[in-house]
Amino acid sequence: MPDFGLVEEPARDPVAEAAARCPDKPALIAGETVVSWSELDTRVSAAAHWVVSRTDPGDRVALLLGNTVDFAVTYFGILRSGRVAVPLNPGYTADERGYAISDSGAVLIVESAPGVPLPGGSLPQPAAGDLAVLLYTSGTSGRPKGAMLTHAALAANHDQLGRIEPPVAGPDDVILLAVPFFHAYGLNTGLGTVAHHAATGVLVERFEAAGSLELIERHGVTITVGVPGMYLAWSRIPAAGGALSGLRTAVCGAAPLDQAAAARFRALTGKNILIGYGLTESSPVLTTTAVSDRDKSGSIGRPLPGVELLLRTRGGTELWRDGSASVEEDLAELDLAVAVSAGTDPGEIVVRGPNLFSGYWPDGSGGPDPDGWWATGDIAYADGDGDLVLVDRIGELILVNGFNVYPAEIERVLDAHPRVAAAAVVGLPDPESGQRPHACVVPTGDPPPGVTELQVYCATRLARFKLPTIELVADLPRSAIGKIRKREL
Repeated sequence: MPDFGLVEEPARDPVAEAAARCPDKPALIAGETVVSWSELDTRVSAAAHWVVSRTDPGDRVALLLGNTVDFAVTYFGILRSGRVAVPLNPGYTADERGYAISDSGAVLIVESAPGVPLPGGSLPQPAAGDLAVLLYTSGTSGRPKGAMLTHAALAANHDQLGRIEPPVAGPDDVILLAVPFFHAYGLNTGLGTVAHHAATGVLVERFEAAGSLELIERHGVTITVGVPGMYLAWSRIPAAGGALSGLRTAVCGAAPLDQAAAARFRALTGKNILIGYGLTESSPVLTTTAVSDRDKSGSIGRPLPGVELLLRTRGGTELWRDGSASVEEDLAELDLAVAVSAGTDPGEIVVRGPNLFSGYWPDGSGGPDPDGWWATGDIAYADGDGDLVLVDRIGELILVNGFNVYPAEIERVLDAHPRVAAAAVVGLPDPESGQRPHACVVPTGDPPPGVTELQVYCATRLARFKLPTIELVADLPRSAIGKIRKREL
């Protein structure tokens, strides 16, 4: 079909826009280093030229960097160059890193920012609909899958958040960037928000409670973008109240926040924590208490402006949409062990919006349906106020500080041990990380492996956040067809 000369809208360049608005304003602070928006823009252009000289349009470029200025320079440089950024956890084992690099087809791996002079010539202008980022998120097969996020999807989430009143973030804010940039929450909600608003970001490469409080106080941080473990750690420090006195907004996402932890933080600081919910595949924010009741914990709030959300059974019956009750149906097929005394029965969260991904790499499989709807696999219900409460997951995903961990991946590692007869992994509640993986292992051989041996074995094959606690058992409960009954574990 001819395109009649239509040209797709160009992608936004938030760093260039920020540099044009306030060139001398601090963009990033890392230790004693302060980088202005003008300086960052120049370094991003240099990185973009460096990437262009070594790659072709659409090539994937892997990033193995922490929360550093180098990451920001290289990441935004890759986007400006019209290539695709693949941020990876620097703590990955060689096997995990090798799989993601191979699966993405990355032609370039960056472990430090390119320090090259800015060459001449123009840079390509990526289109809004071009692929910008591949973010690897664990799949049910036990191997991560690359979620395909376009420039438009990343920008759409900022537009949606920007329509909240009163605003959650703005150009005068100083934002703590402690959530890892290889995670969608740290990458777009953290670093992306700083660039979108031309705010100032304070980089934290490795979170430590007392040290981060010192940074917050020294740099006048007004917004913390955090996970439950961070707020729990701060609430244990008596001096945190004073250090956080200048805080305007505390945001928590990536994993459920215990209501008791929220109450302790509020008692210590006088600040309420805004709760958000989202997924890598949604760039990532879908709902927040910022659009419902900002003082309410135990809820994930309501959908962002521009996000359509409904609850439905797996059979397709719609239960709730935008706060209004609809048809009710028996949800036994969802295998939920939950009783809801008020509001709407629980159903699967299904969403539609311009912030959704384009499917999984490389063929776009598993993405939104032809009408734009995508089933998240998460279960929620609407309470009596019309606010959403997250309940469970249809599958077996374990959320460790917001990082996806699937039992199949850990079971694959344990099953490969020569003296393990069987293994099953389940998620258990954890007050600091939300959940933790717990492995029930049937040992064999003479001598059989002990817990310490198995933990060391896993540590060389799994990233730290995936490491399970281990329990040795004589047998595993199984169904008549031999399937392990994990609910009994």
